[in-house]
Amino acid sequence: MELEIGSVMAGKVTGITKFGAFVSVAPGQSGLVHISEIANTYVSEVSDHLTVGQEVQVKVIGLDGGKINLSIKATLPPAPRQAREGGGQRTFAPRRSTGGQGAPAPGVAVAEAARQPEDFEDRLQRFMKDSDNKMSGIRQFNDKKGGRRRK
Repeated sequence: MELEIGSVMAGKVTGITKFGAFVSVAPGQSGLVHISEIANTYVSEVSDHLTVGQEVQVKVIGLDGGKINLSIKATLPPAPRQAREGGGQRTFAPRRSTGGQGAPAPGVAVAEAARQPEDFEDRLQRFMKDSDNKMSGIRQFNDKKGGRRRK
């Protein structure tokens, strides 16, 4: 039987190790299912998911110099994504200056409400400007300090 990358076939688990399982896919041909390719979830022990003699569906994901790399995970439907706590996507709000009592400084809330979401180019431009300002401050400090160094 000629194996090709991407082909899906039935196989029988012939051995279990701490790093994966060996699966016989054809007479005289067996491949390795690495522990990371067994399930869509974290696998700490291969024996929790597979047993010797178990029939499994495998997909050929690599042929490397006579070695056959197999995946059980690739034949499974994708795992459902879990929603994050707190409403989903993480957003980063700019830091606000406060008036001392935890309330926004006057005019800050109005300005933030009127501002549109920034795109990548605007954020990159702001980052570059801040970076240049910090670097110039560092250079000025080093220039002042430079004449007083001890040897």
